Amino acid sequence: MRVGELSRATGASTRSLRYYEDRGLLSSERRPNGYREYGEEAVRQVAFIQDLYRAGLPSRIIRDILPCTAPEPPAGDCTRLLARVREVRDELARQERQIAQRREMLDRYLAGTATPAGLGDLGRPGGDLGCGPR
Repeated sequence: MRVGELSRATGASTRSLRYYEDRGLLSSERRPNGYREYGEEAVRQVAFIQDLYRAGLPSRIIRDILPCTAPEPPAGDCTRLLARVREVRDELARQERQIAQRREMLDRYLAGTATPAGLGDLGRPGGDLGCGPR
């Protein structure tokens, strides 16, 4: 199928498909007239690439993952790669916890229940941000 057909089948723009190809994530055959020709498996591959991008993986990791999804994946490399993907996932979980802690702290300040660390009794009553009436 040609690039426009693949675009319609996947919802990916033709520009995105060319980008995937430039990054080594997707391959096509060139016809004598210069048009790109994609195999039927490209629809599934583009959907997978888009899922991995939405998951926050960079193209260099996606490029390494794709061979592991082949009918006959390379031996050994996929185990190490799976560990790397777990690291990325764990880092996202750590960032989520950190963001939740920061949001909770801001909620406490906004509710007037927090005092800046280290100020103890020197902080304003209620620990508000100093934006209320004096």
